[in-house]
Amino acid sequence: MTSPNPDAPGAPNLPDYASVPGTSLGPAVNDQGYYVGRVERNLYWVTDGDYHSAFLTTPDGVVLFDAPPSIGHNLQRAVNDVAAAEGVSNTVTHLVYTHHHSDHAGASSLFGSDVVRIGHEETRRLLDTLMLVDIVLPGWVPFYGINLSEDVPGYMAAPAKALSYPWKHLIAGHLGRLGTRADVTVHQQYIADIEAGARAALATVDPTPYFQKYGENLWAAVRGFLDAVADVAAAPVIEKYTGVPGAADVFTTASTFSILESIRLDLGYRMDVHP
Repeated sequence: MTSPNPDAPGAPNLPDYASVPGTSLGPAVNDQGYYVGRVERNLYWVTDGDYHSAFLTTPDGVVLFDAPPSIGHNLQRAVNDVAAAEGVSNTVTHLVYTHHHSDHAGASSLFGSDVVRIGHEETRRLLDTLMLVDIVLPGWVPFYGINLSEDVPGYMAAPAKALSYPWKHLIAGHLGRLGTRADVTVHQQYIADIEAGARAALATVDPTPYFQKYGENLWAAVRGFLDAVADVAAAPVIEKYTGVPGAADVFTTASTFSILESIRLDLGYRMDVHP
């Protein structure tokens, strides 16, 4: 199969983005498409370069955290690698779900019906390592809609809660490397800067030209105004963070839109009462 020619007639006009900083990248995967490494003592992590899983080895069996389908059968291969090297059981006896999304739990059926499945409360036992999925992405900015979060205020508050625990290593669920407390701090400041920019832009961008331009087409006016607010708020954040976490110029405007809408609709900011 040949690669598409970007210069061919009718080819999509794709934008250029800033280079990804080396600090955003993790270890290379092996020929089978996975990497497994020790976090501390008997705790290991697995990645395919995007998704993460983790597991604890014990003489009685393995406790697995998440089963992303993109890693799939490589989860058991990773467990087998470690079990053979350490002389412990390679049988997965417990599976802990970080949350309900199928992209993190969709391969759980590979481990059969006898595996004990555990919800959120049991994850509190891990003090040296925090597995916090779809919040902070070490070395990278969040995906669309701040990682498709349904609870934006809760998402924005999560890093402070995470930092209240005495962990040293973060298994974040996505992309190629483990995280640190410094990664969470950078993410927290990034989100705070977006919020500050969104508040300032909502207070200063004039909606009048959009409503004058589009008249009865209210959706066009609203879209034009809110897109302008997002662009104004995102611009200084993109400038500040490009080259710090990866893809700041790719997703910051989308995250800004999600946050400014939450500020308006969840918190009531600039929802002025008509006199």
